[in-house]
Amino acid sequence: MSDQVFTPIGMSPLRRSVPIAPAALAALTRVAVEAGQGVRAERARRGWTLREVAGRSGVALGVVQRIEAGEVSSLESYARVAIALGLRLSLTLLDERARLTSARHSDAEDFVHAAMGEAEARALTRTGRAIGIDEPYQHYQFAGRADVLAWGDRDLLHIENRTQFPNLQDAAGSYNAKRQYLARSLADRLDIGPRGWRSVTHVMACLWSAEVLHVLRLRAATFEALCPNPSDQLSAWLDGGRPAPGTTSALVLLDPLVPFGSRKRTIASLADAGRLDPRHRGYAEAASALRRAG
Repeated sequence: MSDQVFTPIGMSPLRRSVPIAPAALAALTRVAVEAGQGVRAERARRGWTLREVAGRSGVALGVVQRIEAGEVSSLESYARVAIALGLRLSLTLLDERARLTSARHSDAEDFVHAAMGEAEARALTRTGRAIGIDEPYQHYQFAGRADVLAWGDRDLLHIENRTQFPNLQDAAGSYNAKRQYLARSLADRLDIGPRGWRSVTHVMACLWSAEVLHVLRLRAATFEALCPNPSDQLSAWLDGGRPAPGTTSALVLLDPLVPFGSRKRTIASLADAGRLDPRHRGYAEAASALRRAG
């Protein structure tokens, strides 16, 4: 993607090249990535090929490929592809300060997700590692945010919290993008050095509920492919030890009402999901219990 844009001078057809501000470039990149993910997900849901989307939308095949890859395209191309896929194109300009103020007043919107992150951050803080919450990252055209991060001594831990799975395909896509690009982005930003990370531990932490257990059992092969490793590396992080070298991906069930270090288990592994009893029926029950607990 070029870092130059052309701005007309008054009504004159003459144009001059001016560099795009980093914040504007980041915003443009984020919008393009989100649009590409939406197009790819809907195309996959319909079972269409890239060529079919190009033919139905009247857009060149290469343009459709670049849109799905998260590269910036023209508004007309986005509109044509969206209409062909039955999607609604929307461009909304928001006051970020107002959005953040509103988010602070609407904590209940994702109360359980926040509680899970708080429990993990509290446990990891005791180990003396650096902690990041809702940490942004960007790797070329891919951008996103990581729920909980911890790092130190060239070791990186990334936790993605999931309270429900309304769309498993979207959840898998988001998690896979972070597995592929997050570590490299952070290594560059934190100046880890030419050797990179010694170990990278990716964890999908899911609410320990009947709702989530049902999905895990129904889509066992999918979750085993996404998270094929045991949760030993996470245990090492939580115990203050050093994880083994290499990159792993594990899934755990987490009960945010049970503090880490309690006699009652706070987390359980994917391997145990088939025989575990749920701690909560669903998101609503867990949120109510957390509020009652204070």
